[in-house]
Amino acid sequence: MLRTVFTIIFILICIALTVIVLVQEGKNAGLGAIGGLGDTYWGKNKARSMEGKLVKFTKFLAIGFIVIAVFLNVNF
Repeated sequence: MLRTVFTIIFILICIALTVIVLVQEGKNAGLGAIGGLGDTYWGKNKARSMEGKLVKFTKFLAIGFIVIAVFLNVNF
């Protein structure tokens, strides 16, 4: 029963992780980084923006993905 619950949670995490990664913007700075223009206000305060929250949530989902994947591979 517990294995079924973790499998369902694992599938939901996989779907959420896929969607969140596809929604995020690319990390390339473009030509602005060559001249030092990459350190603008939005570059410094990225953690407070929606993009920063998506990155943080992606990290938590990835940790959950790894932990549940290891748990599901343990034979009882």
